[in-house]
Amino acid sequence: MTLVVGLGCQRGCDVHTLLDLLDSALAEGGIERQRITALASIDRRQDEPGLVALSRLLELPLQCFSADQLAVYEDRLSHKSAVAFAHTGCHGVAESAALALAEYLASGPARLLITRRKNAQATFALACAG
Repeated sequence: MTLVVGLGCQRGCDVHTLLDLLDSALAEGGIERQRITALASIDRRQDEPGLVALSRLLELPLQCFSADQLAVYEDRLSHKSAVAFAHTGCHGVAESAALALAEYLASGPARLLITRRKNAQATFALACAG
């Protein structure tokens, strides 16, 4: 099974903030960190130091998508954020990115296993496929 973590974050969000959110959401879902296949986000965050550091720390690839690529998942989101849309052009980065990468990696349909979780600086979602 392919498990993909989708992440959205504010500029300057540090790796510890992202890791705390990821670990707490996975613990809540009863999923071990080592089962994660990859990380996903929006292309405007591909060089974000916190996301890059998290990818390195977890030894997982980080794949980013354009707002247009993420927008096609809008009707499948658990939460549509006007704030996210104003900043990125899509209504939910974490859920959309998780679905997009899970479907790409598995060459088939994906679903949200853990819907949007957030803290003050970041959002998290987990999608599965296969």
